[in-house]
Amino acid sequence: MTHDPRTALINGLLDLAAFLEANPDVPVTTSVTVDHFPRHHTDAEKCADIDQIAARIGSTIDQADIPYGHYSTSRFFGPVEYRAVAILAAARARHDAEASYRGCVQPDV
Repeated sequence: MTHDPRTALINGLLDLAAFLEANPDVPVTTSVTVDHFPRHHTDAEKCADIDQIAARIGSTIDQADIPYGHYSTSRFFGPVEYRAVAILAAARARHDAEASYRGCVQPDV
């Protein structure tokens, strides 16, 4: 049997939906987001991937995310969102710099 991650994800989502429908006493959240992150190396390649996804899903690039270094698009199915996002190099570098201080400062408690 071939391991196909796409088929496994789809089957897992269908199984989850069937389980929740059959077990109405199990609590659920009000929304779900499925994220896709391109695996390319350059910002240009990542943005091109997101542009292609936007065209395929019939959406546009989310302009509100760009100042934060995220190039993204999404489509909603009710409270379920499919989101494709490229985290650009400057945003990753900023995050790495901020995270480099993690654990160095100990608050007086």
